[in-house]
Amino acid sequence: MADFSLTTLFVVPVGQTTFPSTDSTQDLTAGQVGVFSNAYAATNTPGSFPYFYIAQGRTNTYLQGSKRSDKISGVDSTGSKNVNVTEWYATAGNATAVNQITQVTDWNVKCGDIVTLTLRAHSSYLDTLYFNGLTRSVTVQAPCCDCGGDPCTTVDTDALIDAFIAKLEAAAPSFIDGDPNTGTNPDNIRLSQFFTFTNVGGTILEIEGKPLTKYGQPCDVAAFPFEYDRMYFRTFVYSGPATTADFIVADNCNIVAVATVTQTSGYPSGTSEEIIQLEKNFYSYQAGYLKHLYRMAGYNENFESWVTAGTVYDVFYIKFNEYEKSAYQWGDYIYEDSMVIVAVPAAASATLQAILEDALGTVSFT
Repeated sequence: MADFSLTTLFVVPVGQTTFPSTDSTQDLTAGQVGVFSNAYAATNTPGSFPYFYIAQGRTNTYLQGSKRSDKISGVDSTGSKNVNVTEWYATAGNATAVNQITQVTDWNVKCGDIVTLTLRAHSSYLDTLYFNGLTRSVTVQAPCCDCGGDPCTTVDTDALIDAFIAKLEAAAPSFIDGDPNTGTNPDNIRLSQFFTFTNVGGTILEIEGKPLTKYGQPCDVAAFPFEYDRMYFRTFVYSGPATTADFIVADNCNIVAVATVTQTSGYPSGTSEEIIQLEKNFYSYQAGYLKHLYRMAGYNENFESWVTAGTVYDVFYIKFNEYEKSAYQWGDYIYEDSMVIVAVPAAASATLQAILEDALGTVSFT
């Protein structure tokens, strides 16, 4: 973690819908997650006790017991909540990323004008391939007025938008310099690979980004392939041909339409790929031995994954300080707090949320 919290990750297996609180953590079956108080209460009400902790059974118990969090205090003698908890929040699982939508309106174009639309798109991969994002422009000539018409009259916006869409959706040149023997030019991409263009009511050009391509996952437990990524873009519509000038500051004298972002892009959350990555990231924090993830699977005998592919998880985060403050004696070090992350499938999310809220209060979903 960027904040250096000592982090323990628990992934609730698909099919588990209740959370044990009685008996000992050694009775947990492999993968089973329980919420235990200091008194092994018969009912799962951690808020009634000085502290609680979360535990999970392991498949391999040789030289190590169940995986356990540190002590999380729910109430004190006055009934106050969150004695040692500093942050308590959650994220709702969502497998579908929100795409950016931009609408181009308020066209101020005259008959026969030369007009250019420039798109500049950014994502982790696009910014790696192209300096300052993928930038592409299309230029059209506004339709002429009827014979004898006033050339200062505002153009037919519906026809202008259709002309832009035809150019934006046009196939890129397939060959370098038009020579079929030179192969495909990788710089000539088709904008429709990344965007959808729609004429809304003859007055609005709507541009929507498409979901990013899902890249293959290598069969390598030591690889860290998952990456948070989204695509966002800026839109410029100006008079005249395409320019090579950078759009640090747009020239208002040349802007002939208003581009408004009506929906910002977002990230998917709680996907199985994301949670598998977290299992790798935090594996060594709770492994009794064989902490490293080597590329040969035979060396990773302690690594256990409880993620089911294709499952979307709600994720709960609890950040807290040491319960026994006396454990920190004087020393030339910085106090380190702890973080518990619990990824739970939707079928069991409400149950676990109610148990944790009993001790920590209402959770805030971000």
